[in-house]
Amino acid sequence: MLQVGLSPPRCPGAAAAAFPMAEPAAGEDTGTGREVLGSSPVTIVVTSEEADSWDIDTSSCRGCGHFVDWDKMPEPQGPAQIPRDVLGRPPKELKRLAREGCWARSHAGRARLYPRLIQRVSCRLVTPDALVYRDVAGRLFGKPSVSSHPLPEFLEGCPVPTYCLSPHGVTALKKILICVGALFPDITHSPLLPALAALLLHYSEDEAQCFESLSRLIASNAPHAAYIDQSFLAHQASCMTFGDLASKHCPAAHKLVAGAADNVLEVYSEWLSWLFPGLPFGYAVRVLDVFLLEGQKVLYRIALALLKQFGLSAAPAGLQGSDVKAELQAFVRNIAQHVTADKLLERAFGIRLFSRKEIWLLHMANRKALVERGITVVQRRPSFHLAVDMQKFSSSTVTAQEMRLVWSWIPERFSLFPPLLLFSTSEDGCSLQRFYRCCEGYEPTVLLIKTTEGEVCGAFLSSDWAERKKSGATSGFFGTGECFVFTVRPEAERYEWVLIQKPELAKAVPRSRQRSPSPAPESLLGSSRDSRSSSPSHLAVPSPQRRGRLSPFLAIRHFLLPSKSASMFMSGSRDGIVIGGGGGQALSLDASLLRGRTEHCETFDNPPLCQENFQVQLLEVWGFQNA
Repeated sequence: MLQVGLSPPRCPGAAAAAFPMAEPAAGEDTGTGREVLGSSPVTIVVTSEEADSWDIDTSSCRGCGHFVDWDKMPEPQGPAQIPRDVLGRPPKELKRLAREGCWARSHAGRARLYPRLIQRVSCRLVTPDALVYRDVAGRLFGKPSVSSHPLPEFLEGCPVPTYCLSPHGVTALKKILICVGALFPDITHSPLLPALAALLLHYSEDEAQCFESLSRLIASNAPHAAYIDQSFLAHQASCMTFGDLASKHCPAAHKLVAGAADNVLEVYSEWLSWLFPGLPFGYAVRVLDVFLLEGQKVLYRIALALLKQFGLSAAPAGLQGSDVKAELQAFVRNIAQHVTADKLLERAFGIRLFSRKEIWLLHMANRKALVERGITVVQRRPSFHLAVDMQKFSSSTVTAQEMRLVWSWIPERFSLFPPLLLFSTSEDGCSLQRFYRCCEGYEPTVLLIKTTEGEVCGAFLSSDWAERKKSGATSGFFGTGECFVFTVRPEAERYEWVLIQKPELAKAVPRSRQRSPSPAPESLLGSSRDSRSSSPSHLAVPSPQRRGRLSPFLAIRHFLLPSKSASMFMSGSRDGIVIGGGGGQALSLDASLLRGRTEHCETFDNPPLCQENFQVQLLEVWGFQNA
């Protein structure tokens, strides 16, 4: 085992920056990284670099750390023992060591490992390296002199944390970011990038090494494993993806946030700032340890763990009347009062997330929805409000507040669009064939049922009802794992696909074994008959042509299912509709749309959603209006 030094010498900064820096207030925590640099032109004093002479195999900190204010830097706790052959360990073992904090107790260990781990990142063939940086920086800033350069436009509105950097380190950070802007002109928005640059600079031998590490992360081309979002479109799609994951993996905290916030998407749009610059330096760098090995999926995990912990802390008092965004930011700043870094990572990796491919499919679907709303790759800010105004919502089945809760459950890419009433028994009559005609061409839809006893329940249905025609006379099931059933009154509760609730029931299908067609469960209804096909102009939600379309998120062909009943999402025939199956049906309605039944079913593992045999007072189907 290699003993790594624990107490690096207090290296003074080489020079002070010539631009003004706000002094921290008395008693203020200076190591949290929440100092923000402006985007106006700054004056930079360029100093000569120290010799590239740090011996990475010793416990010394020579040649590294001269960008750090050591009075701010937290001391490592206890001795660190890093295996001498750590870089030769299998990837799975290396991830385990990083998660357990193998090099968390050694500044020198991190400085030794970070560049080598990043060199393993697959990236584009032509990627600017340290030599390119030295050349560009020399031309931009000249010989030791004073030069003024604005920060890149992609940093507009983005926090630039300084963590434990000295004034000399802040100057170096600005230079690196300016060179990134010059060498990567396609970057238009990237909130994560300045935080990564600042963290890496703490452990870099010089500016050039830090730039090369950052450059490789920017240019990564690993499949389904991006490191850094580089446009507002990509960043907003990540925010929506986090919202989808939060809804599925943190239901209690999500319900708390949805009940207190007018705009849940706006709250989740700040998820990345909970980590950077929200987390204190000691926590942020632990996240970086694992991020360099596992990519963006790690950030989702940590943010979900933070949201869960926030929900536990806020639940007793509730959040009514409070500023949820401010409460979350304050909670993250004071995270040390609630959970240690070790425990936070342990809880984060205890969350059973979807596969990297499934998350990528979800991200791409969210990205496509944003494009349909007019967001472009070169756009730096949204040109309009993305949230749905529920104040204009009117329904005979649910209130606007109840619909806002239902809307917080549906996938983010659909919640961008305002609800559109497609069918109502009070207006269109109790006709199953008219139900089909009104709903065909819309994907997805929300079914709401109000019983004669005043109970309200329903289902989110991910697929077009026209899909039933593909089964012919067999009346097979269709849909995806995004379908769910729910109750609104007397209590609001959602019941998702059993494989989301219990992911251990299935494994992702190896690529060589993936199937194209979805399995057709045995029929629970009669034969299918339809009167007409829908017109293309009838489409309200952008629906790509089947040819060349992305595989749907949570498509059942991606999973090895324990039984056919695990995928009985929705089915329709001339005799009625069925939602959920296996041991019972979550919801079934006859052709008159007046009588129904609800039972426990294996697809959603739900209890009866209302009285088992019920009569329908009112039924509504809502689609999503393409604004």
